Amino acid sequence: MNELILARIQFASTTIFHFIFVPLSIGLAFMIALMQTMYVVKKKEIYRDMTKFWGKFFLINFAVGVVTGIIQEFQFGMNWSSYSRFVGDVFGAPLAIEALLAFFIESTFIGLWIFGWDKLPKKLHLACIWLVSLGTAISALWILAANSFMQNPLGYAIQNGRAEMNNFLEIITNPKLLVAFPHTIFASLATASFFMLGVSAWYLLKKRNTELFKLSMTAPLIVGLISTLGIAFTGHSQATYLVEAQPMKMAAAEGLWEDSGDPAPWTVVANINTDEKETIARLEIPALLSYLSYGEFSGEVKGMNTLQDQYVKDYGEGNYIPPVKTTFWSFRIMVVAGGLMILLSMIGLFIRWRGKLESSSAYLKWMVPAIFFPYIANAFGWIMSEFGRQPWVVYGLMTTEAGISPNVSSGSIMFSLIAFILIYTLLAVAMVYLFVKVIKHGPYEKLSEDISVSDPFSIGGTKHAIK
Repeated sequence: MNELILARIQFASTTIFHFIFVPLSIGLAFMIALMQTMYVVKKKEIYRDMTKFWGKFFLINFAVGVVTGIIQEFQFGMNWSSYSRFVGDVFGAPLAIEALLAFFIESTFIGLWIFGWDKLPKKLHLACIWLVSLGTAISALWILAANSFMQNPLGYAIQNGRAEMNNFLEIITNPKLLVAFPHTIFASLATASFFMLGVSAWYLLKKRNTELFKLSMTAPLIVGLISTLGIAFTGHSQATYLVEAQPMKMAAAEGLWEDSGDPAPWTVVANINTDEKETIARLEIPALLSYLSYGEFSGEVKGMNTLQDQYVKDYGEGNYIPPVKTTFWSFRIMVVAGGLMILLSMIGLFIRWRGKLESSSAYLKWMVPAIFFPYIANAFGWIMSEFGRQPWVVYGLMTTEAGISPNVSSGSIMFSLIAFILIYTLLAVAMVYLFVKVIKHGPYEKLSEDISVSDPFSIGGTKHAIK
Protein backbone atom coordinates (compact mmCIF):
# COMPACT_ATOMS: atom_id res chain seq x y z
CA MET A 1 0.00 0.00 0.00
CA ASN A 2 1.18 3.53 -0.75
CA GLU A 3 1.74 6.31 1.77
CA LEU A 4 -1.66 7.92 1.24
CA ILE A 5 -3.66 4.75 1.93
CA LEU A 6 -1.58 3.89 4.99
CA ALA A 7 -1.83 7.41 6.41
CA ARG A 8 -5.60 7.41 5.92
CA ILE A 9 -5.93 3.99 7.59
CA GLN A 10 -3.85 5.19 10.52
CA PHE A 11 -5.83 8.39 11.00
CA ALA A 12 -9.18 6.61 10.60
CA SER A 13 -8.29 3.85 13.08
CA THR A 14 -6.94 6.22 15.74
CA THR A 15 -9.86 8.62 15.36
CA ILE A 16 -12.49 5.89 15.63
CA PHE A 17 -10.75 4.46 18.70
CA HIS A 18 -10.44 7.89 20.31
CA PHE A 19 -14.09 8.60 19.60
CA ILE A 20 -15.05 5.58 21.68
CA PHE A 21 -14.10 7.58 24.77
CA VAL A 22 -15.09 11.15 23.91
CA PRO A 23 -18.91 10.78 23.87
CA LEU A 24 -18.92 8.65 27.03
CA SER A 25 -16.81 11.23 28.90
CA ILE A 26 -19.06 14.12 27.84
CA GLY A 27 -22.26 12.24 28.63
CA LEU A 28 -21.14 10.65 31.91
CA ALA A 29 -19.88 13.98 33.27
CA PHE A 30 -23.38 15.41 32.79
CA MET A 31 -25.15 12.36 34.24
CA ILE A 32 -22.86 12.29 37.30
CA ALA A 33 -23.45 16.00 37.88
CA LEU A 34 -27.18 15.32 37.66
CA MET A 35 -26.99 12.52 40.24
CA GLN A 36 -24.86 14.56 42.62
CA THR A 37 -27.35 17.42 42.32
CA MET A 38 -30.06 15.00 43.43
CA TYR A 39 -27.88 14.06 46.40
CA VAL A 40 -27.39 17.68 47.42
CA VAL A 41 -31.09 18.53 46.96
CA LYS A 42 -32.69 15.38 48.42
CA LYS A 43 -29.93 14.55 50.92
CA LYS A 44 -30.31 10.80 50.38
CA GLU A 45 -27.15 8.72 50.59
CA ILE A 46 -28.21 6.47 47.74
CA TYR A 47 -27.61 9.35 45.28
CA ARG A 48 -24.11 9.81 46.73
CA ASP A 49 -23.43 6.10 46.21
CA MET A 50 -24.69 6.31 42.64
CA THR A 51 -22.52 9.35 41.95
CA LYS A 52 -19.38 7.67 43.23
CA PHE A 53 -20.07 4.37 41.43
CA TRP A 54 -20.64 5.92 38.01
CA GLY A 55 -17.81 8.37 38.68
CA LYS A 56 -15.35 5.47 38.62
CA PHE A 57 -16.26 4.70 35.01
CA PHE A 58 -15.93 8.35 34.08
CA LEU A 59 -12.43 8.63 35.57
CA ILE A 60 -11.20 5.45 33.86
CA ASN A 61 -12.71 6.49 30.53
CA PHE A 62 -11.38 10.05 30.79
CA ALA A 63 -7.82 8.88 31.54
CA VAL A 64 -7.68 6.51 28.57
CA GLY A 65 -9.35 9.08 26.31
CA VAL A 66 -6.67 11.67 27.07
CA VAL A 67 -3.91 9.24 26.06
CA THR A 68 -5.61 8.32 22.79
CA GLY A 69 -6.18 11.98 21.94
CA ILE A 70 -2.50 12.82 22.39
CA ILE A 71 -1.45 9.99 20.09
CA GLN A 72 -3.95 11.07 17.48
CA GLU A 73 -2.60 14.62 17.28
CA PHE A 74 0.93 13.38 16.60
CA GLN A 75 -0.19 12.45 13.10
CA PHE A 76 -0.69 16.04 11.98
CA GLY A 77 3.07 16.58 12.06
CA MET A 78 4.03 13.02 11.16
CA ASN A 79 1.86 12.02 8.20
CA TRP A 80 0.01 15.21 7.26
CA SER A 81 2.61 17.96 7.37
CA SER A 82 1.51 19.49 4.06
CA TYR A 83 -2.02 19.73 5.40
CA SER A 84 -0.78 21.16 8.71
CA ARG A 85 1.31 23.75 6.91
CA PHE A 86 -1.67 24.78 4.77
CA VAL A 87 -4.29 25.10 7.56
CA GLY A 88 -2.09 25.61 10.62
CA ASP A 89 -2.93 29.29 11.05
CA VAL A 90 -6.67 28.48 11.08
CA PHE A 91 -6.66 25.02 12.60
CA GLY A 92 -4.23 25.87 15.39
CA ALA A 93 -6.39 28.51 17.07
CA PRO A 94 -9.37 26.28 18.01
CA LEU A 95 -7.05 23.45 19.06
CA ALA A 96 -5.00 25.81 21.23
CA ILE A 97 -8.11 27.22 22.90
CA GLU A 98 -9.40 23.68 23.49
CA ALA A 99 -6.17 22.72 25.25
CA LEU A 100 -5.63 25.96 27.20
CA LEU A 101 -9.24 26.62 28.21
CA ALA A 102 -11.45 23.54 28.01
CA PHE A 103 -8.93 20.87 29.03
CA PHE A 104 -7.60 23.15 31.78
CA ILE A 105 -11.13 23.44 33.23
CA GLU A 106 -11.66 19.68 32.98
CA SER A 107 -8.37 18.61 34.53
CA THR A 108 -8.42 21.20 37.32
CA PHE A 109 -11.94 20.54 38.52
CA ILE A 110 -11.71 16.77 38.09
CA GLY A 111 -8.91 16.86 40.65
CA LEU A 112 -10.94 19.01 43.02
CA TRP A 113 -13.94 16.73 42.58
CA ILE A 114 -11.98 13.51 43.19
CA PHE A 115 -10.26 14.69 46.35
CA GLY A 116 -12.95 17.07 47.54
CA TRP A 117 -15.41 14.55 48.96
CA ASP A 118 -16.12 15.47 52.62
CA LYS A 119 -13.50 18.23 52.39
CA LEU A 120 -15.25 20.89 50.30
CA PRO A 121 -18.71 22.26 51.11
CA LYS A 122 -21.34 20.17 49.32
CA LYS A 123 -22.48 22.91 46.95
CA LEU A 124 -18.93 23.91 46.06
CA HIS A 125 -18.05 20.27 45.45
CA LEU A 126 -21.13 19.95 43.25
CA ALA A 127 -20.03 23.02 41.29
CA CYS A 128 -16.75 21.23 40.51
CA ILE A 129 -18.43 18.37 38.65
CA TRP A 130 -20.73 20.76 36.78
CA LEU A 131 -17.63 22.68 35.67
CA VAL A 132 -16.10 19.39 34.52
CA SER A 133 -19.25 18.73 32.49
CA LEU A 134 -19.09 22.25 31.03
CA GLY A 135 -15.42 21.75 30.20
CA THR A 136 -16.07 18.54 28.26
CA ALA A 137 -18.75 20.29 26.20
CA ILE A 138 -16.50 23.29 25.50
CA SER A 139 -13.74 20.92 24.46
CA ALA A 140 -16.07 19.31 21.93
CA LEU A 141 -17.06 22.75 20.64
CA TRP A 142 -13.49 23.78 19.78
CA ILE A 143 -12.58 20.44 18.23
CA LEU A 144 -15.68 20.62 16.07
CA ALA A 145 -14.83 24.22 15.14
CA ALA A 146 -11.56 22.94 13.69
CA ASN A 147 -13.26 20.05 11.90
CA SER A 148 -15.97 22.34 10.56
CA PHE A 149 -13.34 24.39 8.75
CA MET A 150 -12.33 21.20 6.95
CA GLN A 151 -15.95 20.59 5.96
CA ASN A 152 -16.89 24.20 5.17
CA PRO A 153 -13.90 26.58 5.10
CA LEU A 154 -14.82 30.10 6.21
CA GLY A 155 -13.05 33.05 7.80
CA TYR A 156 -9.77 32.71 5.89
CA ALA A 157 -7.72 34.20 3.07
CA ILE A 158 -5.10 32.45 0.96
CA GLN A 159 -1.73 34.10 1.59
CA ASN A 160 1.57 32.70 0.27
CA GLY A 161 -0.08 29.40 -0.57
CA ARG A 162 -1.54 28.97 2.95
CA ALA A 163 -4.95 29.52 4.50
CA GLU A 164 -4.66 32.30 7.06
CA MET A 165 -7.44 33.28 9.44
CA ASN A 166 -8.93 36.71 8.84
CA ASN A 167 -12.28 36.40 10.63
CA PHE A 168 -12.41 34.47 13.91
CA LEU A 169 -16.15 35.10 14.27
CA GLU A 170 -16.83 33.21 11.04
CA ILE A 171 -14.80 30.28 12.35
CA ILE A 172 -16.93 29.92 15.48
CA THR A 173 -20.25 30.63 13.74
CA ASN A 174 -19.62 28.22 10.87
CA PRO A 175 -23.01 26.74 9.81
CA LYS A 176 -21.43 23.27 9.92
CA LEU A 177 -20.43 23.83 13.56
CA LEU A 178 -23.90 25.07 14.47
CA VAL A 179 -25.50 21.82 13.29
CA ALA A 180 -22.69 19.44 14.30
CA PHE A 181 -22.25 20.59 17.91
CA PRO A 182 -25.79 19.87 19.21
CA HIS A 183 -25.74 16.58 17.27
CA THR A 184 -22.52 15.58 19.05
CA ILE A 185 -23.81 16.60 22.49
CA PHE A 186 -27.02 14.61 22.04
CA ALA A 187 -24.97 11.63 20.81
CA SER A 188 -22.78 11.88 23.92
CA LEU A 189 -25.78 11.94 26.26
CA ALA A 190 -27.22 8.92 24.47
CA THR A 191 -23.91 7.07 24.79
CA ALA A 192 -23.73 7.65 28.54
CA SER A 193 -27.41 6.85 29.01
CA PHE A 194 -27.20 3.50 27.24
CA PHE A 195 -23.98 2.63 29.03
CA MET A 196 -25.67 3.25 32.38
CA LEU A 197 -28.82 1.42 31.28
CA GLY A 198 -26.84 -1.64 30.15
CA VAL A 199 -24.79 -1.90 33.34
CA SER A 200 -27.85 -1.29 35.52
CA ALA A 201 -29.81 -3.93 33.59
CA TRP A 202 -27.06 -6.47 34.28
CA TYR A 203 -27.32 -5.78 38.02
CA LEU A 204 -31.10 -6.10 37.98
CA LEU A 205 -30.86 -9.41 36.11
CA LYS A 206 -28.41 -10.61 38.79
CA LYS A 207 -30.73 -9.28 41.56
CA ARG A 208 -27.85 -7.24 43.03
CA ASN A 209 -28.34 -3.81 44.62
CA THR A 210 -31.75 -3.59 42.98
CA GLU A 211 -32.90 -0.37 44.66
CA LEU A 212 -29.82 1.54 43.57
CA PHE A 213 -29.87 0.30 39.98
CA LYS A 214 -33.61 0.73 39.51
CA LEU A 215 -33.00 4.35 40.45
CA SER A 216 -29.91 4.44 38.22
CA MET A 217 -32.09 3.55 35.22
CA THR A 218 -34.63 6.33 35.69
CA ALA A 219 -32.60 9.38 34.62
CA PRO A 220 -30.83 7.54 31.74
CA LEU A 221 -34.20 6.43 30.35
CA ILE A 222 -35.46 10.03 30.31
CA VAL A 223 -32.18 11.51 29.05
CA GLY A 224 -31.82 8.62 26.59
CA LEU A 225 -35.18 9.33 24.96
CA ILE A 226 -34.65 13.10 24.85
CA SER A 227 -31.13 12.72 23.44
CA THR A 228 -32.01 10.12 20.80
CA LEU A 229 -34.90 12.27 19.58
CA GLY A 230 -32.48 15.21 19.65
CA ILE A 231 -30.08 13.20 17.48
CA ALA A 232 -32.84 12.62 14.94
CA PHE A 233 -33.87 16.29 14.74
CA THR A 234 -30.30 17.63 14.61
CA GLY A 235 -29.48 14.95 12.04
CA HIS A 236 -32.27 16.35 9.90
CA SER A 237 -30.68 19.81 10.26
CA GLN A 238 -27.38 18.36 9.06
CA ALA A 239 -29.09 16.82 6.02
CA THR A 240 -30.55 20.18 4.96
CA TYR A 241 -27.11 21.71 5.47
CA LEU A 242 -25.43 19.03 3.32
CA VAL A 243 -27.67 19.66 0.33
CA GLU A 244 -26.50 23.25 0.28
CA ALA A 245 -22.84 22.98 1.37
CA GLN A 246 -21.79 19.44 0.37
CA PRO A 247 -24.27 18.14 -2.20
CA MET A 248 -21.88 15.40 -3.36
CA LYS A 249 -21.87 13.86 0.12
CA MET A 250 -25.68 13.82 0.19
CA ALA A 251 -25.83 12.26 -3.28
CA ALA A 252 -23.32 9.57 -2.27
CA ALA A 253 -25.23 8.87 0.95
CA GLU A 254 -28.26 8.13 -1.22
CA GLY A 255 -26.43 6.23 -3.97
CA LEU A 256 -27.89 8.84 -6.31
CA TRP A 257 -26.03 8.87 -9.63
CA GLU A 258 -28.58 10.84 -11.63
CA ASP A 259 -30.80 13.71 -10.49
CA SER A 260 -33.63 12.41 -8.31
CA GLY A 261 -36.60 14.10 -9.92
CA ASP A 262 -39.21 16.04 -7.96
CA PRO A 263 -40.21 14.90 -5.37
CA ALA A 264 -37.13 12.88 -4.39
CA PRO A 265 -37.66 9.43 -2.82
CA TRP A 266 -35.46 8.22 0.05
CA THR A 267 -33.68 4.93 -0.57
CA VAL A 268 -33.94 2.43 2.30
CA VAL A 269 -31.65 -0.20 0.77
CA ALA A 270 -30.16 -0.64 -2.69
CA ASN A 271 -27.63 -2.54 -4.77
CA ILE A 272 -24.93 -0.06 -5.81
CA ASN A 273 -22.75 -0.76 -8.85
CA THR A 274 -19.85 1.69 -8.75
CA ASP A 275 -18.30 0.33 -11.96
CA GLU A 276 -21.38 1.05 -14.03
CA LYS A 277 -22.30 4.08 -11.91
CA GLU A 278 -25.81 2.88 -11.24
CA THR A 279 -27.95 1.93 -8.28
CA ILE A 280 -30.41 -0.90 -8.86
CA ALA A 281 -33.01 -2.81 -6.84
CA ARG A 282 -33.92 0.18 -4.70
CA LEU A 283 -36.44 0.06 -1.87
CA GLU A 284 -37.73 3.62 -1.65
CA ILE A 285 -40.02 5.80 0.44
CA PRO A 286 -41.63 8.39 -1.85
CA ALA A 287 -40.82 12.10 -1.29
CA LEU A 288 -38.91 11.46 1.97
CA LEU A 289 -35.53 12.60 0.59
CA SER A 290 -37.10 15.90 -0.43
CA TYR A 291 -38.30 16.37 3.14
CA LEU A 292 -34.90 15.45 4.61
CA SER A 293 -33.20 17.86 2.21
CA TYR A 294 -35.56 20.84 2.18
CA GLY A 295 -38.06 20.34 5.01
CA GLU A 296 -40.92 19.87 2.54
CA PHE A 297 -42.19 17.02 0.39
CA SER A 298 -41.01 18.53 -2.89
CA GLY A 299 -37.66 19.41 -4.41
CA GLU A 300 -35.04 17.73 -6.57
CA VAL A 301 -31.69 16.45 -5.31
CA LYS A 302 -28.75 16.51 -7.72
CA GLY A 303 -27.02 13.26 -8.59
CA MET A 304 -23.31 12.45 -8.49
CA ASN A 305 -22.85 12.52 -12.27
CA THR A 306 -24.30 16.04 -12.51
CA LEU A 307 -22.18 17.20 -9.60
CA GLN A 308 -19.04 15.58 -11.00
CA ASP A 309 -19.40 17.60 -14.20
CA GLN A 310 -20.00 20.76 -12.15
CA TYR A 311 -16.94 20.13 -9.93
CA VAL A 312 -14.68 19.56 -12.95
CA LYS A 313 -15.68 23.01 -14.19
CA ASP A 314 -15.13 24.54 -10.75
CA TYR A 315 -11.96 22.74 -9.61
CA GLY A 316 -10.37 21.21 -12.71
CA GLU A 317 -9.95 17.63 -13.88
CA GLY A 318 -10.29 14.89 -11.26
CA ASN A 319 -12.62 12.36 -9.67
CA TYR A 320 -14.75 14.11 -7.05
CA ILE A 321 -17.04 11.18 -6.24
CA PRO A 322 -16.41 9.77 -2.71
CA PRO A 323 -16.49 6.05 -1.80
CA VAL A 324 -20.18 5.56 -2.52
CA LYS A 325 -20.85 2.18 -0.88
CA THR A 326 -19.09 3.17 2.33
CA THR A 327 -20.97 6.47 2.55
CA PHE A 328 -24.31 4.89 1.64
CA TRP A 329 -24.21 1.99 4.10
CA SER A 330 -22.58 3.95 6.93
CA PHE A 331 -25.50 6.34 6.90
CA ARG A 332 -28.04 3.50 7.07
CA ILE A 333 -26.23 1.65 9.86
CA MET A 334 -26.21 4.90 11.84
CA VAL A 335 -29.95 5.42 11.23
CA VAL A 336 -30.86 1.86 12.25
CA ALA A 337 -28.81 2.08 15.46
CA GLY A 338 -30.41 5.44 16.29
CA GLY A 339 -33.91 4.11 15.61
CA LEU A 340 -33.35 1.14 17.91
CA MET A 341 -32.18 3.48 20.68
CA ILE A 342 -35.35 5.59 20.39
CA LEU A 343 -37.51 2.45 20.48
CA LEU A 344 -35.72 0.94 23.49
CA SER A 345 -35.90 4.24 25.40
CA MET A 346 -39.65 4.47 24.82
CA ILE A 347 -40.23 0.86 25.86
CA GLY A 348 -38.08 1.30 28.95
CA LEU A 349 -39.93 4.43 30.08
CA PHE A 350 -43.26 2.66 29.63
CA ILE A 351 -42.08 -0.32 31.70
CA ARG A 352 -40.64 2.03 34.36
CA TRP A 353 -43.92 3.96 34.49
CA ARG A 354 -45.78 0.68 35.13
CA GLY A 355 -43.32 -0.17 37.92
CA LYS A 356 -42.25 -3.45 36.33
CA LEU A 357 -38.66 -2.65 35.36
CA GLU A 358 -37.08 -5.12 37.77
CA SER A 359 -39.27 -8.02 36.58
CA SER A 360 -39.00 -7.32 32.83
CA SER A 361 -36.15 -9.75 32.17
CA ALA A 362 -36.61 -9.75 28.39
CA TYR A 363 -36.15 -5.97 28.21
CA LEU A 364 -33.21 -6.04 30.64
CA LYS A 365 -31.49 -8.72 28.54
CA TRP A 366 -31.87 -6.48 25.48
CA MET A 367 -30.36 -3.51 27.27
CA VAL A 368 -27.04 -5.20 28.06
CA PRO A 369 -25.91 -5.51 24.39
CA ALA A 370 -27.68 -2.20 23.64
CA ILE A 371 -24.66 -0.55 25.30
CA PHE A 372 -22.99 -0.88 21.90
CA PHE A 373 -25.75 0.79 19.83
CA PRO A 374 -24.57 4.39 20.40
CA TYR A 375 -20.97 3.37 19.73
CA ILE A 376 -22.04 1.84 16.41
CA ALA A 377 -24.01 4.97 15.52
CA ASN A 378 -21.13 7.27 16.53
CA ALA A 379 -18.51 5.35 14.55
CA PHE A 380 -20.54 5.02 11.36
CA GLY A 381 -21.75 8.60 11.59
CA TRP A 382 -18.13 9.74 11.65
CA ILE A 383 -17.24 7.39 8.77
CA MET A 384 -20.12 8.74 6.70
CA SER A 385 -19.11 12.35 7.41
CA GLU A 386 -15.41 11.95 6.65
CA PHE A 387 -15.56 9.47 3.78
CA GLY A 388 -18.34 11.49 2.16
CA ARG A 389 -16.03 14.55 2.06
CA GLN A 390 -13.44 12.77 -0.08
CA PRO A 391 -11.38 13.50 -2.11
CA TRP A 392 -11.05 16.70 -0.05
CA VAL A 393 -9.18 17.10 3.21
CA VAL A 394 -10.28 20.76 3.23
CA TYR A 395 -13.42 20.98 1.15
CA GLY A 396 -12.80 22.80 -2.12
CA LEU A 397 -9.27 23.92 -1.13
CA MET A 398 -6.99 20.92 -0.65
CA THR A 399 -7.32 17.29 -1.67
CA THR A 400 -6.42 14.52 0.74
CA GLU A 401 -3.63 13.41 -1.56
CA ALA A 402 -2.06 16.88 -1.43
CA GLY A 403 -2.10 16.92 2.37
CA ILE A 404 0.24 13.95 2.89
CA SER A 405 3.78 14.50 4.24
CA PRO A 406 6.22 14.54 1.31
CA ASN A 407 9.14 12.89 3.14
CA VAL A 408 7.45 10.09 5.05
CA SER A 409 7.89 6.61 3.59
CA SER A 410 5.29 3.85 3.55
CA GLY A 411 7.58 1.81 5.81
CA SER A 412 7.61 4.55 8.46
CA ILE A 413 3.85 4.88 8.37
CA MET A 414 3.41 1.11 8.55
CA PHE A 415 5.71 0.93 11.59
CA SER A 416 3.83 3.70 13.43
CA LEU A 417 0.48 2.19 12.41
CA ILE A 418 1.43 -1.16 13.95
CA ALA A 419 2.83 0.58 17.04
CA PHE A 420 -0.36 2.60 17.52
CA ILE A 421 -2.53 -0.48 17.06
CA LEU A 422 -0.52 -2.31 19.73
CA ILE A 423 -0.76 0.66 22.12
CA TYR A 424 -4.48 1.02 21.53
CA THR A 425 -5.02 -2.70 22.00
CA LEU A 426 -3.26 -2.57 25.38
CA LEU A 427 -5.31 0.49 26.37
CA ALA A 428 -8.52 -1.24 25.32
CA VAL A 429 -7.65 -4.37 27.32
CA ALA A 430 -6.79 -2.25 30.37
CA MET A 431 -10.00 -0.25 30.12
CA VAL A 432 -12.22 -3.32 29.68
CA TYR A 433 -10.45 -5.03 32.58
CA LEU A 434 -11.02 -2.03 34.86
CA PHE A 435 -14.65 -1.61 33.77
CA VAL A 436 -15.37 -5.30 34.39
CA LYS A 437 -13.63 -5.15 37.75
CA VAL A 438 -15.73 -2.17 38.85
CA ILE A 439 -18.92 -3.87 37.66
CA LYS A 440 -18.13 -7.15 39.43
CA HIS A 441 -17.33 -5.47 42.72
CA GLY A 442 -20.39 -3.27 42.62
CA PRO A 443 -21.06 0.01 44.41
CA TYR A 444 -20.56 -1.23 47.97
CA GLU A 445 -17.38 -3.29 47.78
CA LYS A 446 -13.79 -2.09 47.65
CA LEU A 447 -11.74 -2.96 44.58
CA SER A 448 -8.86 -4.15 46.73
CA GLU A 449 -8.13 -4.75 50.37
CA ASP A 450 -5.58 -1.93 50.54
CA ILE A 451 -7.99 0.83 49.51
CA SER A 452 -8.98 2.82 52.53
CA VAL A 453 -12.42 4.23 53.19
CA SER A 454 -11.01 7.73 52.78
CA ASP A 455 -9.60 6.95 49.34
CA PRO A 456 -11.48 9.09 46.78
CA PHE A 457 -11.76 6.14 44.40
CA SER A 458 -13.32 3.82 46.95
CA ILE A 459 -17.01 3.65 47.68
CA GLY A 460 -17.91 2.77 51.21
CA GLY A 461 -21.11 2.88 53.14
CA THR A 462 -24.06 0.65 53.58
CA LYS A 463 -26.90 -0.17 51.27
CA HIS A 464 -29.62 2.42 51.18
CA ALA A 465 -33.23 1.94 50.26
CA ILE A 466 -35.38 4.66 48.74
CA LYS A 467 -37.56 6.03 51.47
